[in-house]
Amino acid sequence: MTTTLIRHAELAVVWDATAGRHAYMPGADVAWRDGVLSFVGRGYEGMADEVIDGRGMLVMPGLVNIHSHPTSEPMNKGLLDEIGSPGLYNSSLYEFMPIFRSDAEAIPDCVRVALSELLLSGVTTLADLSMAHPGWLDLLAEAGMRVCIAPMFKSARWFTKNGHVVEYEWDEKAGEKAMQEAFTLIERAEQHPSGLLFGMACPAQIDTCAPELLRDSRAEARARGISWQIHAAQSVVEFHEITRRHGFTPVQWLHEMGLLDERAIIGHGIFLDDHPSTPWHTKRDLGILAETGTTVAHCPTVFARRGITMKDFGRYKRAGVKLGVGTDTYPHNMLDEMRLVAYMARTQATDPRTMTTTDVFEAATIGGAQALGRDDIGRLAVGCRADIVVVDATHPRMQPAHDPVRSLIYAAGDRAVKDVYVNGRKVVGDGEVLTMDFRAAALHLAEAQKRIVGRATQQDWAHRPVDKITPPTFKWL
Repeated sequence: MTTTLIRHAELAVVWDATAGRHAYMPGADVAWRDGVLSFVGRGYEGMADEVIDGRGMLVMPGLVNIHSHPTSEPMNKGLLDEIGSPGLYNSSLYEFMPIFRSDAEAIPDCVRVALSELLLSGVTTLADLSMAHPGWLDLLAEAGMRVCIAPMFKSARWFTKNGHVVEYEWDEKAGEKAMQEAFTLIERAEQHPSGLLFGMACPAQIDTCAPELLRDSRAEARARGISWQIHAAQSVVEFHEITRRHGFTPVQWLHEMGLLDERAIIGHGIFLDDHPSTPWHTKRDLGILAETGTTVAHCPTVFARRGITMKDFGRYKRAGVKLGVGTDTYPHNMLDEMRLVAYMARTQATDPRTMTTTDVFEAATIGGAQALGRDDIGRLAVGCRADIVVVDATHPRMQPAHDPVRSLIYAAGDRAVKDVYVNGRKVVGDGEVLTMDFRAAALHLAEAQKRIVGRATQQDWAHRPVDKITPPTFKWL
């Protein structure tokens, strides 16, 4: 075992155990041994096998991303940027996303592109919500990132035949079989030689899962001591479907079944009973989320593209709702996502004081860690994992640096991220991914997209040309 030391960091975001929150520490020393932080403070006097000069550097904990779809979303770049189904309340879930879905050949490059973008933006722990695919675990381990695999399973698939009605094709036995396979895959992940993989139960969507599948998956997750995540309150279509089936809002239906608690995560949680787009006769949803300790995985970018947003992050926070941040879509840039969290909240609240940078940084670190049941990530403290982001505080886009974390989130973004360590291993060096060939994966993905686009018209219910489905920015001459 060797000891690595970052000596005299210009500034470090360290964990203040007394206050229970992050704090700035100038001139900090940060040391780790065997993937674990052994010293965080000033005046380190121990031995070190490698010493890194921390002058001009901001050292902070790795970011924790609790909601992402690496196998599919990179494929949609340039295609789904500004389209949503007008007959389905501007969601793109039901009509457009399925026709541009990645095929098996494209998935590895999709994953490599997404994970590279995540590492470059300071993510060291990721929740990967994907349908199981061959070689998944080894592909994730290749990145050197800490990953919570969440193999999605469901009882039905959704589709539309006309662009304004969503239908469901049910196969409950297939859903049960997929759930069992998911738990087996989680066991394999936890035994993976990389030591970086763990698992989470993930029934895909509230409207595609039979009640028995939801109850059984929740019970199994509790028995195994793992987190449980579901997409819910993510579209107006889904809100109306659940109220039609059960007479409850999505949040209330999950609560009625006893599925919500401090290890439950709701992906998105936008359309509550008091959202302007889904007014209901109750006003209970926000309180239920807070009282049960449920975490909401907030991913604003994909919804902002459709003119949809949470009302608002600050309101949820003040109500006592636990919050985490995810990159549901491309670009898989966590710092960009955090910036948009803040800007969307303030515009929706018409109040710059609705939330603070502290709030969003906590959501992207300890909020995500708690949701995944981890107390050893998301903070720089002795005994925690050595998941560290080193930012070049002298970067021109970081200047002036009156408050470096604000400069990072609101101005510099991933351009100032210099080095990233996961479990003490350097996976990004001088702004380049060291574990995967990002550029090659991106080029391969570009070729794959041509193949996917070439058959999109046949996948579309109306057999429209691609340029009609997603009109180009300018006319092609």
